Formats: sequence, C-alpha cells, structure tokens
Amino acid sequence: MNWDHVIKNGTIVTPNESYKGNIYVKDGKIAAISAWALGGDAEEVTDAAGKHVMAGFIDTHTHSRDGYNGAHYKEDFSHSSAAAAAGGVTTMYEMPNCNPAVYNVENLNKLVDCITPKAHVDFAVWGLCLGGLNNSELMALREAGVIGFKFFWGYAIDAKTYQLIYNYDESMKDVIPPLDEGEVYKIFREVAKTGKIVGIHAENFDIIKTLTEEVKATGDTSYAAMLRARPSMSETTIIETAINIAREVHTRLHILHLAAGDGVALVRRAQREGLYVTAETCPHYLALTDQNAITLGALMKGYPPVRTQYDQDLLWRGLNEGVLAHVCSDHAPHALEEKQKPLWEVPAGMATVETMSMIMLNAVNAGKLTLNKLSDVMSMTPAKLYGTYPQKGALLVGADADIVIVDMNRSYTFHQEELHSRTKLSPYDGWKLRGKAVQTILRGRTVAKDGQIIGKPGGKFIKPAQ
Repeated sequence: MNWDHVIKNGTIVTPNESYKGNIYVKDGKIAAISAWALGGDAEEVTDAAGKHVMAGFIDTHTHSRDGYNGAHYKEDFSHSSAAAAAGGVTTMYEMPNCNPAVYNVENLNKLVDCITPKAHVDFAVWGLCLGGLNNSELMALREAGVIGFKFFWGYAIDAKTYQLIYNYDESMKDVIPPLDEGEVYKIFREVAKTGKIVGIHAENFDIIKTLTEEVKATGDTSYAAMLRARPSMSETTIIETAINIAREVHTRLHILHLAAGDGVALVRRAQREGLYVTAETCPHYLALTDQNAITLGALMKGYPPVRTQYDQDLLWRGLNEGVLAHVCSDHAPHALEEKQKPLWEVPAGMATVETMSMIMLNAVNAGKLTLNKLSDVMSMTPAKLYGTYPQKGALLVGADADIVIVDMNRSYTFHQEELHSRTKLSPYDGWKLRGKAVQTILRGRTVAKDGQIIGKPGGKFIKPAQ
C-alpha cells in the first residue's frame, strides 16, 4: 500500500481513551489506525513521538468580516482561516452577519464563492434569522446546506441592507427595531420545521438599554460600569424565555457564547427536563475575569461581557459536567483604532480563533480539564451537534484525515504580533503558556506547522447531514 501520509509514534487522543499508535491516510481519509507499523511507502511521514495526536479542532463560531462588501480592513477569510489552521482548527463555522448577510440562498452562495478561494481550512456557514423578513427562506437555506440558524436577539436591523445594528436607539432612520417576543416565537416555530438548531445571542435589549442610560448618566466609564449595564440577568432572562418558547414549539435551541454562570443552571434544568437545549462558552470567559480589565481595559470588551470569578467557576463546572456542549472562539476582530476608543464606544469582539487552542491546552496543563475532555468539547461534540460527524471531529477509519498534533510540553510566551489574523490584537499578549498545536493536517495534507502556513488555500465548503 502506498499511503499519502503516515503519522507515527504519537499518543492518539480521543474523548474516551489515549493510546500509542499510527495513523495512515489515503485519498484524504483515515485509512488505518494501528498500534504497529504497516508496510508501504508514504508521500509524507510525520513522526509524532512525544506528542499527542487529536482530531482537528472545530470552531463553531467565527466572524471573519468577509463577503463581497465585507469589513476587510478588520479581517478576511484568508487571514482568519490561516489563523485557524495555525491554531489547530481544521473546520470553521462562519457566522452569517457578513455583507451581504446570509438570509437567503443567493447570499449563501455568494459568500461560499467569495471565501472558498481564500480558505486554508474547511468551513460551514450559519444562516441568519430576520423574522418576517426571511422566515420563508429558512427551509431553502436548510436544503442549501447551512449548518444552523442564528438569531441575534435584541439587535436592530438596517432596513435597506439587513445588516445588524449593534447600538440601536429610536432616533435612527431606516432601521427595523429589535424584534418582539411574538416575532421570536414565529422564528423558533419556523426553524423547528427545518430540524436545525437555532443559536441565539442571549442579551435582553430592554434591560441593557435602561441600565446603560442610567450608568452612563453617572459619568462612570469603567469596565465595572459596563457590567452594571449588562448584568448576568440580561443573559438569563433571555435564556429562560428562549427555553420556554423552544419547549412550546419543539425547537432545537443552542445558547451561544454563554458568559453568565447562572445560565448554566438554566441549561442543566432544561436538559434534565428532556428538552433539546445546548450551550457553548468561549476561552475568554474561562481564562479572563473582570479583574483583567484593570490592565486590558476595552481590549477585552465583548458581548456578552467577560464577567466575574463566580461566573467563570460555574462555566468550568458546566463544561466538565457536560452541561455546556463545547468551546468556540467567537472570533470577531476589530481594528486597533476602534479598540482604542472610550469604553462605551468600543465595538465588542476580539481576535481569538488562533488563541483558542493555546488557552485551552494551557488549561489542560493547569488541571482545569483533561486532554480527552478537550477532544470532546473541541472536536467530537461540535461535529455531532451540527451533523458533520463522523466526517469531521473523529479519528476513525473513513473519517476525513483532519488531525492536529499537540506538544503538551511546549512552553512559550505568546506575542500578539505572531497572530495570522489581519488585526493583531489579543488580550493574551505576553502570557506565558504551556501546550501548543504544532502541526495541522487537513484531509491528509499539512496546512500549518510550527506556526507557519504550509501551501496554498485548499479548504472546502461542507454541508451537514440532513
């Protein structure tokens, strides 16, 4: 047998076990996994002695700012997918609030055509829910292959472009105000018909609007002031409402980027009731707290915001118990000049797709979770949840040969200038870390090694099982 790629002498890690073995790749697929050497030549041989071999990581939540009218000065898919590859991510699920927004099949196809030539990793795409503007388009989007549907609860919509309005007020013209709960009910009901997940950005617009006006009036511009304007209950009230609607209309509900620790209990309760309710969290909620704002300031601003140690502890517990399904980056870069504005004006978001594995592997070395659990929450479960398993997220014969090789003994100081994203800003600049993805293999071909991108873009658009 002539193999395309052999990865030998490594410790193979799955969610359930770790063992010494070799992986043999043919035609982009895993052809054999063996504890002993198999005969035959190979075009590429990787000696993984002393390292761990894992299924390629999946990032289910990225905002690459691309599209034919995208905010390319912040990021584009060439840079974001290169950053993903450097961080051991082999599949990205791109969010739909690009330009043009993915609210119909035509725009889905435009985005796929636009970013495929730039893709260093494989990718899927979310569809966008705009209520009555596109409820009739959801089934067609399902058939066209969206990974799921996202609803930005509490956000207004530009009436001309259907772009999201992040800081809405009533004085704005040509803007559709945030949808009321009757419209949300209709969205959930229509998504339920597709059988897909609806992922929600869970923040209560009315509460945040009221509290922001009150807090701003005090003149306080601190991070603590922002947390007072966006308290945990601004998340939990929406989560409770979403669960109630999902129960009524039988929608598969997913809570995106959970930051409020009290939200874990709500998700746990729904799961014990037998509802199809899942949730994710992000490395910045697991590694940072409000205390980091003393040095980072607006650089770490995101929506929902990084909260307290209390919240972080509950998120870690929920992740290790399996209440939280997986970890994702919520990669959302902004330019330096934008992140240097006063706190109330700074846009929310950080460049995090490349650092996701760095922070989580360091957490493994710190005893926060096991490497097997990491394989679960960053590979297998994201693939299973969205219908791409076992093509993705698995070290199994017949699966795509998407593989990341990890050196758990690699100690280093991270510098944001090393990022592959267009915007080289990170809250982790200067952090001393241990554990790193050192080689990324996409369908059998090495696409990144020791922080360097190998070869030209070769990523593909993937569709979930229906």
